[in-house]
Amino acid sequence: MAKERILVVDDEEDILELVNFNLAKEGYRVISTTTGERAVEMSRSERPDLIVLDLLLPGMDGLEVTKFLKQNQETQNIPIVMLTAKGEESDVVTGLELGADDYVTKPFSPKILLARIRAVLRRKATATPKPSDVIKIHNLVIHPGRREVRVDDKIIDLTYTEFGVLRYLVRRPGWVFTRSQIVDAVRGSDYFVTDRSVDVQIVGLRKKLGIMGKYIETVRGVGYRFREA
Repeated sequence: MAKERILVVDDEEDILELVNFNLAKEGYRVISTTTGERAVEMSRSERPDLIVLDLLLPGMDGLEVTKFLKQNQETQNIPIVMLTAKGEESDVVTGLELGADDYVTKPFSPKILLARIRAVLRRKATATPKPSDVIKIHNLVIHPGRREVRVDDKIIDLTYTEFGVLRYLVRRPGWVFTRSQIVDAVRGSDYFVTDRSVDVQIVGLRKKLGIMGKYIETVRGVGYRFREA
């Protein structure tokens, strides 16, 4: 069987050739481009199974590409692995908050990049939502397949991470989760996301959910839970 199709986006020809070669050697079907604008077009027309995306692109940069794809219903579920020379914490966190699934900094090991890609594809395969996964509690409805949240039938605009945190808490109402458990569940244990990041997401969720925000409770010294009643 043919392996997954991967879109590689990088304006450095030598990096593009290196990544393409190693992916093809592993049996992946590879398509590529050097610009963010073309990456958006190919993502919509080719529907790759995963995108390896450089951040420092001419014109439309990688963060803009990520934001556009994650806000578009056609492309929001395509996993993105950032490949970048920008290793500063703020850039990494920004990319992940926009919805990227992982990141690898340049210079990089092709073996490590391949391992990260395989891990993201495995998570995608096991996390594909089914219609029965729709969650309803109080006046809140979460539709994982659409990445949609409604309160009193009004759509609530959440970021990728806010959606993940809310879904994780609501799946087991009444259970208390530590910040570390929430980070691991939403991003995976190998992501550069701090416990403080969870607190920021909770503040944002409470504000956006309005009256439903009161059901997200802080358990002092432990973490958070979504109250059942």
